[in-house]
Amino acid sequence: MNFPLTGAIDCDIHPAVPSTQDLTPYLDGYWREMCVLRQLDRMDLMSYPPNAPLSGRSDWRPERGNPGTDFEMLRAQALDHFGARFAICNCLHGAQALHDENMAAAFCRAVNDWLREKWLDRDTRLRASITVPAQNPDFAVNEIERVASDRRFVQVLLLSRNDMPLGRRYYWPIYEAAIRHKLPIGVHAGSMARHAPTQNGYPSHFVEDYIAQSQAFAVQVASLVSEGVFAKFPELKVVLIESGVTWLPAMIWRFGKDWRGVRPEIPWVKETPASIIRDHFRLTMQPFDAPPTSADVQRILDHLGSEDILLFSTDYPHWQFDGDSVLPSGIPESTLQKLLVDNALRTYPRLGEVVQ
Repeated sequence: MNFPLTGAIDCDIHPAVPSTQDLTPYLDGYWREMCVLRQLDRMDLMSYPPNAPLSGRSDWRPERGNPGTDFEMLRAQALDHFGARFAICNCLHGAQALHDENMAAAFCRAVNDWLREKWLDRDTRLRASITVPAQNPDFAVNEIERVASDRRFVQVLLLSRNDMPLGRRYYWPIYEAAIRHKLPIGVHAGSMARHAPTQNGYPSHFVEDYIAQSQAFAVQVASLVSEGVFAKFPELKVVLIESGVTWLPAMIWRFGKDWRGVRPEIPWVKETPASIIRDHFRLTMQPFDAPPTSADVQRILDHLGSEDILLFSTDYPHWQFDGDSVLPSGIPESTLQKLLVDNALRTYPRLGEVVQ
C-alpha cells in the first residue's frame, strides 16, 4: 500500500547525535571537563552499528556521517515525502547504557537539550521522546520533571533490555511521573548491555541479537502485566517500538492459557491478559514482520483482536521497508484512519494540543 496520506502521524523516526562533541555544549562545566580529561569526546556512543544495512537504507544515508544525522534529509525524506502531520523523534544514544548513573543523567540531559535545539526548534511537525537514565529511577524522574514543561516532548523512552524486567516496582516512580505529565512509556528495541541478549548466552552475529529482540519485548509485556503495573496505574499506555508484530498474537494466547492455571499467584490481575494487553499496549508498525500475502496479514490482524493496537511508523532512516510501500497489503481500508492518525492521537494526549 503506497503513500503519502497527508496528515499521518509517524510514531518512530531516529535523529542521531553526530558525535559526543556535539553534546558537550549541553553539558555542565564539570562534565565538559570530564569529557576532555577522560577522552569521552573521542568516544562514539551510537547505540546501534551504523554500518549495518538495517541501520540505514542506502538512499537515506548522508554523504558524510551516520544515518539520521542530516536534518534536511530527514525533513525532505521523512516529513515532506510521507506527508507527516507529526513525527516522534526517538533518539537512541549510549547514555541509556552507561554504568555511571551520574554520567548517564548528564548525557541524557544533553541529548534532550540537543534534540530540542537542533531538531524540534527547526520544524513544527517534530515531537520527541524524553531520554531518561533508567539506571536510577530518581534521576529519570528528575529528567522527566525538567523536560515535561516543553509540550513537544510526548513520551518517555526506555529500552527493551534493562537491569531487570520493567514491571518491577523499582521502575514505578518513572510510570507515576509519566502519568502525571500525560506521557506514555515508549519501550524501544535496544539494550543497557547488562545481560546476554538471549536466554542461552551471547550469540555470534548481529542478526541473532536482532531476531532475539522480540523475546525481550515478550518478557516486558509479561512483567508489566504480571507485576500489577496497570492495576496501580490504569491510565498508563506503553508503546512497543520496533518490536515487530507477529510474535504478539501467540504470546497473548500462551499468556492467557497459563494465567488461568496460576492466577491466584497474581490476584491483582483481575482481567484476562489479552484484555489488559489490548487496553494498554501499542505497537509501531515497522518492522511489520508479516507473511507476504494479504490474507495472511488479515489473519494476523484478526488474531491481534483490536484495531487500536497498531501505530504507523516509518522507522526513518532504518531499513525496514522498501520504496514507498510503508503499509503492507492486506490492511483494510476501513482501518487506515485509525492506524495512520486516530490511534496515535489517543495514545499521545499531547499531540492533540496546540503548542505555542
